[in-house]
Amino acid sequence: MRIRDWDQNLKVRLLGESLMNITFWMFFPFLTIYFTEAFGAGLAGVLLIVSQVFSVIANLLGGYYADRFGRKKMMVVASIGQGVSFFIFGFANSPWFHSAVTAFICFTAAGVFGSFYYPASQAMIADVVDEKNRSHVFAVFYTSMNISVVIGPVIGGIFFADYRFELLVFAAIACFLLGVLLVKYTRETAPVWAGGQHRVRKKWYSTLIEQAKSYHVIVKDKIFMLFIFAGILISQTYMQLDLILPVFTKQAIPETDLLHLLHFTGEQLYGFILSENGLIVALFSVAATKWVTRYRERNVFVLSSLLYAISIYLFGVWISSIGFIFSMLLFSLGELIVTGIQQDFVSKLSPPEMRAQYFAAASLRNTIGRTIAPVSIPLAGWIGYKGTFSILAVLAVMSAGMYVLMFRQYEKKRLSA
Repeated sequence: MRIRDWDQNLKVRLLGESLMNITFWMFFPFLTIYFTEAFGAGLAGVLLIVSQVFSVIANLLGGYYADRFGRKKMMVVASIGQGVSFFIFGFANSPWFHSAVTAFICFTAAGVFGSFYYPASQAMIADVVDEKNRSHVFAVFYTSMNISVVIGPVIGGIFFADYRFELLVFAAIACFLLGVLLVKYTRETAPVWAGGQHRVRKKWYSTLIEQAKSYHVIVKDKIFMLFIFAGILISQTYMQLDLILPVFTKQAIPETDLLHLLHFTGEQLYGFILSENGLIVALFSVAATKWVTRYRERNVFVLSSLLYAISIYLFGVWISSIGFIFSMLLFSLGELIVTGIQQDFVSKLSPPEMRAQYFAAASLRNTIGRTIAPVSIPLAGWIGYKGTFSILAVLAVMSAGMYVLMFRQYEKKRLSA
């Protein structure tokens, strides 16, 4: 399915989200270092966990409201909210005012609005794309994001330290622009909620009870819950890209010469391998998604988890520029082979009227995973980086086993249907 044949909603979003993602990745990978230096490793880890707790709650609310009040409305509110958060974040790092506490509050708010945006955006793709083309479209959006991961950190590595205020203001402008594009050039795609319940004014606790009942249906889906739990385990590896890995790289390799050709500081080496990851995924996601659809989904999910396990372990034992580059290659292979099929798998399991809620629940793999992941920062201080990376590798292997159990249940359900 060619991009020119896409629904206009998707074309507009691809353009606007690409710009927003590039600006976001100019500063996001360096925030762990920023907060660690501002608060210390222990407190920074706790604060990042607290931040993600808010994102978990916002994620579930976002899925619920996207199904009831519309994908477009939630995406517009979220993009404008992120813009305001980034603008104040920038002001907290301006020549006139500096406050790490204000910066953290704004970072948390931006994460909350991002969690509002995600389930609505994923559900919109499933709304307007037929099943046979969904994996491809999800892969294209993921490719766009990873092009941002290539470009953003390179620019951020140059400008973040000295031009933080300008980068954050530019990110705010990108979010505002996305909001305008969504308002002017997209339409609503959510199925109409029968009976017009969303127009009835309710007490706040009635809404919470209704949400709890709605998500209870999802919790009873055993296959889907196995998918979430396996995803939370594997997320502990790839979440380290912007948590323990930048700090570890800076400490373990203060300076290095790559093949006697390029000289890197630790921060520059981290930016390089992060760009390597983004470039590999950006170049090969669509082709890899097309290729892996020939094989059983179970085998692809299991292989991805094992590649993550090997790569994260190697980061802890092969401490050199070449070792980091090779480890990131394996890491990237584990990522790109599941890029499109995991979102398509969610759309297969979800009924249309609950699609955004399923995507919201599915993204708990990342939000809960990101809530737990900062534990690696103080853990590395207690048992060392090698031990921490070994534990992360074991969790990835456990996720592979859980995927095997999940697909056994899934295949039994398909046979009995």
